[in-house]
Amino acid sequence: MSVVVVAEHLRGEVREVTHELVSAGESLGPVSVALIARDPTPLIAAVNVEGVSEIVTLAAGADEFESDTYEQALEALIAERKPRIVLVGFTVNAMGYASAVAARLGLGFASDVHQVSLEGDAVIATRSFYGGKVDAEVEFPGAETVILALRPTVWAPAEGVGSAGVSSLDLSLSPARARHVEFLEPAAASDVDITQADFLFSVGRGIGDADALPELEALATRMGGTLSVSRPVVDAGWMPSSRQVGQSGKTVKPKVYLALGISGAVQHLAGMKSSGTIIAVNTDPEAAIFGVAHYGAVADLFDVVEELEKLY
Repeated sequence: MSVVVVAEHLRGEVREVTHELVSAGESLGPVSVALIARDPTPLIAAVNVEGVSEIVTLAAGADEFESDTYEQALEALIAERKPRIVLVGFTVNAMGYASAVAARLGLGFASDVHQVSLEGDAVIATRSFYGGKVDAEVEFPGAETVILALRPTVWAPAEGVGSAGVSSLDLSLSPARARHVEFLEPAAASDVDITQADFLFSVGRGIGDADALPELEALATRMGGTLSVSRPVVDAGWMPSSRQVGQSGKTVKPKVYLALGISGAVQHLAGMKSSGTIIAVNTDPEAAIFGVAHYGAVADLFDVVEELEKLY
C-alpha cells in the first residue's frame, strides 16, 4: 500500500504538517515524500525523518507555492508512481490543488480527515460534518488512488534522522497562470501569536464580562502563560480574533491548555483537543470540555483563580 506525502514548505523551511503526514502515513504503508520546488535540494534534509523510505524531488515552478505547478507536478507523480494513497495537509495551499487533481483524474478524495485506516485493501477516512457535530467514515470504492487532506495537529510529527533514498522525476509543465510575487507582512501588532505558546490560559463565556479580563491576563502572565479565549468572548468584542481558539479561530497545540469557564463546543474542541495536557474548570459537570480534559474540576472559575493568585 504505497503512500506519497506531498511536502509543504514556506520561505525555505518545511512546515511541521509535513512531518505529521509522515506519521499518519507510516501505519498505511511505505512512505515517499514528494518535494516540489524550483530547487528541492536544500529541503531534502528536513524531510529525511524516520519513517520515510524515499524522497522524490520534482524541480518545477518558483521557490514558493504555485497552485498550477503543484497540480501538474502531482498529476505527473501519480501517473508515474501510481500510489494508493496521497497525503496532503488540510491547509490553504493544499486545498488549492489537491481537490482539483482528484476531480480531474477521477480519484477518491476527502478533506479535514482526522483518522485514516485500512480494512483489507479499502482505505477508510474519518472526517467531521455539520460543524464538527458528527464524525463519519468515508470509503472510496473503485478508486485506485485516494487523496486525503489531513487535519493539522492530529498526528505527532515524525522525528529523528531517516535514511531515505533520493530520486527525481523530470517534469515538463505549462507556465503557471498565477505566480507568487512577494510576501507582504501584516502591520506590526502588539498582540501575540497563540499558536506558538507552550501554555495557554484560556477563558470563555463563564468569565461573565470584560471587566475580568485584565486580572486574568495578568495572572496568565505571572504563570508564564498566554491568554486565549473561546468564540463568545470574541463575538462580544472583549478580545481580538487573534486570541480565539477553535475551528473559526486558531488551531493550537500547547504543552498545557488551561480552560476556565469554557463549555467545550465542538468548534472549540476542534482547535485545541490535541494539546499536551488539558485542564478544565467548569461549574457544569456535563460540560463537553471534560470529555477531552486530562484533569478537570467542577468549580467556579473565580474560586480557582483566587487560589492561583495565592501561588503566583
